[in-house]
Amino acid sequence: MIRKIYDWIDERVDITPIWRDIADHEVPEHVNPAHHFSAFVYCFGGLTFFVTVIQILSGMFLTMYYVPDIENAWNSVFYLQQEVAHGQIVRGMHHWGASVVIVMLFLHTLRVFFQGAYKKPRELNWVVGVLIFFVMLGLGLTGYLLPWDNKAYFATQVTIDIAESVPYIGDYLKTLLAGDPEIVGAQTLTRFFAIHVFFLPAALFGLLAAHFIMIRRQGISGPL
Repeated sequence: MIRKIYDWIDERVDITPIWRDIADHEVPEHVNPAHHFSAFVYCFGGLTFFVTVIQILSGMFLTMYYVPDIENAWNSVFYLQQEVAHGQIVRGMHHWGASVVIVMLFLHTLRVFFQGAYKKPRELNWVVGVLIFFVMLGLGLTGYLLPWDNKAYFATQVTIDIAESVPYIGDYLKTLLAGDPEIVGAQTLTRFFAIHVFFLPAALFGLLAAHFIMIRRQGISGPL
């Protein structure tokens, strides 16, 4: 049945050449599973992307119930965990996945650095990868406030105080993040939600597309 559907679509859109271009590419000998350690460390990038996909899917589910309002944010999270079927599991995946994706991205970055994969002709891809790292950190930072509990509130207050201490632009950063220059409140929650759900994911998708295109063009780097 699936094969028939694929053939029907392929006959009209001709997707097989596109799929073959994505899937059929040579893998260097040192990434062969026979070389256990080398093959393992080269999986960090793919594992990072896999966890990122889980974060995106679980986040999409969470937004179906979350209310970005100081009166209802905590209650919506409580309802999600206590009343929605499997809601606690999905939120747990998103919560712990936020830490896992940072760890995996850090390991992937270390692998690229210590194996010299950032060198010519892959310098631009290294820059894109570093930008992805910062976007991921931003996603973790902005998502931390959304449950709107005491820990999230005071942690965000510290974050905004740090942003305010940046020379020259600190006041502008504080206003951009907090909305209200006096307190962490409704505007702050709304801005963090918008940044977390719209602005940073848009930047992430663009950077990931550039990252994968360059990997496809340049291939996997050789051994150290």
